[in-house]
Amino acid sequence: MHDIKMLTSRALVRGLKSGFWRPLSSTSGVQVAHGKDMSFDVLDCSVPQYNNRLDTPLSDVPFVRNLNSEQKQLKEKENGPWTKLTKEEIIALYRLTYELTYPEMRRGSSEWKTVLGGVFIFLGFSGMLVWWQRIFVFGEVPHTLSDEWVEKQTQRMIDMRINPVGGFAYHWDYVKKQWK
Repeated sequence: MHDIKMLTSRALVRGLKSGFWRPLSSTSGVQVAHGKDMSFDVLDCSVPQYNNRLDTPLSDVPFVRNLNSEQKQLKEKENGPWTKLTKEEIIALYRLTYELTYPEMRRGSSEWKTVLGGVFIFLGFSGMLVWWQRIFVFGEVPHTLSDEWVEKQTQRMIDMRINPVGGFAYHWDYVKKQWK
């Protein structure tokens, strides 16, 4: 009886997690709750796609694929003499085929500001972490790193003739009592 009760409680918890918590905790659930339209067109990668790239300037497909009635009239007018088209109509025809001009594609973005800001935030946080560790974690420098201690330790190693073949004592002249 206890096993059945435990299984039913696990099933209840699992059902609450999947049915109740997941929609509340997901980003799309929050965006839908705030009135954002979350319906997406599925991208078919088997057909040519439009792209804005300087290295491939002529895309396989036009920028605007689904034309409204105004745009259809403009496309029909395009088949006639271009001298009858106004400057605005020529620009509108260009924008039906291409989203950006070359100068617009070459124009830089402000993304470097975001990247630099993120780097500075990371460096600032790292600096604060190092500062906090120095004050609260590490404590005082050990007495064995003081100049007097290092000098006594060095003299002791020389007196013990530590590594006389090619190491520490090899570099000490025991006759002149100085470093070679």
